[in-house]
Amino acid sequence: MTITKWEPIKDLLSLQDRMNRLFDDSMRGIRPGEEALNSALWSPAVDIYETDNEVVLKAELPEINQKDIDIQVENNTLVLRGERKFEKDAKRENFHRIERAYGAFARSFTLPTTIDQEKIRADYKDGILKVVMPKREEIKPKQIKVSVT
Repeated sequence: MTITKWEPIKDLLSLQDRMNRLFDDSMRGIRPGEEALNSALWSPAVDIYETDNEVVLKAELPEINQKDIDIQVENNTLVLRGERKFEKDAKRENFHRIERAYGAFARSFTLPTTIDQEKIRADYKDGILKVVMPKREEIKPKQIKVSVT
C-alpha cells in the first residue's frame, strides 16, 4: 500500500479551474479553439446599492437606443428588458470575430417592501441606465431626541 500526501489546496485549485472552464464554455456558447460568428444570449451587468432614502440600480447598456429599453414593475418585481441590435451597416461575413453579445435581454429584481413603487424614476446617459427607487416615508428611520430631565 502506497501512502500519498494529500494536498487539499492543490485539489481545490484544480476544481476551481475546471469549474471556471465549464462556466466560460457555457457562457460563450463555443468550445475553446473554435471561432464562431454568433449572437449570444446576454445579460447586462448591474450594480444595486442603498442609501438612507432610496435604492438605486445601475445597468450597463452600451449602444442601446433608449426606445429599446423597457422597465416595468409587475407583482413587486422590477423587470428590465431591452435589445442591443447588430449594426445594420456592417455585414456579418466581414467580421473576423464577434465577442460582444447582441439580441434581447431581460432581468428581474424583487423589490423590497420599503420601496414606493409610484415614485420610481429612471435616467439613461452614456450607456448607463440608472433606476432610482425611493423608500416610503413611513419606512425611513427617524431620529428621536432624548431629553434629559
